[in-house]
Amino acid sequence: MRELINWIADPIRSFPIVCVLFYLMMKYYRVVGSKKFLYVALAVIIPTAVWFAADPNFFTILILPDNIPIIILLVLVGYLTWFSLHKAAINDERIEQGLGPVEGTPENREKVWCWPNLVYTELFAIIAATSFLIVWAILFKAPLEEPANPTWAPNPAKAPWYFLGLQEMLVYFDPWMAGVVLPGVVVVGLIAIPYIDTNPKGNGYYTIAERPVAQWGFQFGWLVLWIYLIIVGTFLRGPNWTFYGPFEYWDYHKVVAEYNVNLSEFMWIKWLNTAMPENMFVREILGILLSLAYMIVLPPLTAATKYGKMMIEKVGQMRYYIFVVLLLLMMSLPIKMVLRWLFSLKYIVALPELELNL
Repeated sequence: MRELINWIADPIRSFPIVCVLFYLMMKYYRVVGSKKFLYVALAVIIPTAVWFAADPNFFTILILPDNIPIIILLVLVGYLTWFSLHKAAINDERIEQGLGPVEGTPENREKVWCWPNLVYTELFAIIAATSFLIVWAILFKAPLEEPANPTWAPNPAKAPWYFLGLQEMLVYFDPWMAGVVLPGVVVVGLIAIPYIDTNPKGNGYYTIAERPVAQWGFQFGWLVLWIYLIIVGTFLRGPNWTFYGPFEYWDYHKVVAEYNVNLSEFMWIKWLNTAMPENMFVREILGILLSLAYMIVLPPLTAATKYGKMMIEKVGQMRYYIFVVLLLLMMSLPIKMVLRWLFSLKYIVALPELELNL
């Protein structure tokens, strides 16, 4: 069973599984958001977590001081995701019955004074958070190490949890792409959501049926493309940034035979059985054409579909094309990950002469 879980945990298999589970969660959110589902899930997850923690290799990873807050983060993300689905399921059912969302009922729209209601609540939250941090500091020592030494680096050298997703992205993209472009697109995309999705519904209350585009897009980017990468970087990446299963011993001498090939090498050497051209643009012509087609040809093609025409009628052409371009940039991450896992594809366009690799 442990060998099977280690095999399933490999990103080439676990990532498609996570994508399928995400689709089922959003598709059947009314079932997932029910209290019965929560009780069944807890009955399965708690014994499974205890069994995982009983393994000495996995337990060693769990009790690292840097990983404990990540475990708390994952628990909170799991519960709050279910809570949002639960509230959305209730509201969508009420809206279908013509009753309106729960947040709009008179008992939930009652106005109260800032003092003392809000101030007291904030005071108790401050006291509770301070007490929690004091107990935390007593039970768990700060993971301080020796002063920085330029001749020695920890192995594995991991970033803080909020940068682990970026560090995992460095496996698949150049630093400028993984550390600048894609995070910038994420920030710009989040800022642009209210201006692109002009749907006035779902403002101030939980819903999925009335805001499907925003819900599916944001939740996929958050859960699949960020939280999943944090989990991989925290629990499944060991020495030398090599993948390890949850029950696998972190052997510092483990050697994994990997070879990464650029698309141009596939084209000229493997498929055409010839030497690589000296001209860099001729050498990378296939990758350049595919990249241009992905970013330039796909948007108008999607606009010609039934869904694209409906969306253009609602938000206009300018908003639609901005949305599609941001979506394509976001989807470039899972596409590049899958290509790396399946074909050991390093770069679609490799132009080291110009320090441009895609």
